Amino acid sequence: MAERLGLDVPPFVAHRFPMSHRFSLRVYYEDTDLAGIVYYANYLKFIERGRSEFVRSHGIDQTNMKSKSGIVIAVRRVEADFIKPAKFDDMLEVVTTVESLTVARILLRQSVERAGEVLFEAVVTLVALSQNGRPVRLPAEIRQISR
Repeated sequence: MAERLGLDVPPFVAHRFPMSHRFSLRVYYEDTDLAGIVYYANYLKFIERGRSEFVRSHGIDQTNMKSKSGIVIAVRRVEADFIKPAKFDDMLEVVTTVESLTVARILLRQSVERAGEVLFEAVVTLVALSQNGRPVRLPAEIRQISR
């Protein structure tokens, strides 16, 4: 998908970072628009939840990281592709996979799926920021995700 969105991701990356994380959620009425389909902006909320659970599954406490080092992880860029609509009461899965990871950024591929069918895809670039909002190196605990 990264290539389809025009990102320059080396072909070995998928083999280097095979892990993916799955987070399940149900579509509630509040997630939908008047047509009964998921409002487009809510996909960004869904993938945010997936990213948070992905990081948590690796034992990383972002609140603790912020209080100890003043570092927060922030979204720098999102490239999204809306493929098919999700609807009220659908059971969805957010799949999060590491595409690449450097000392300065982490590139994730995320999808929202219904019964294995991809409805939404995104490539998300994350960076670390200091308390004053300046870019800093990713904390070691984040860089360890790739190992």
